[in-house]
Amino acid sequence: MKIDGALTQALTGIRRGLDSARDHAGQIANNDNPAELVEPLVGLKRDELQVRASTEVLKAADRMIGSLFDEKA
Repeated sequence: MKIDGALTQALTGIRRGLDSARDHAGQIANNDNPAELVEPLVGLKRDELQVRASTEVLKAADRMIGSLFDEKA
């Protein structure tokens, strides 16, 4: 995968994870029935993992770009 593709995918993953987390947090905040909290809570955890994984991809791409610059110098 090209570096710009990795950056794009990472940023897209972070954005999607945060958007989904916002939705799940709203469902939790607006819910009066504790029995209906399971799905949004699990979704919120899944969103956290999505953002963390995408952040790791972004860090890896950043390190790769840094390595390329080091080789050019």
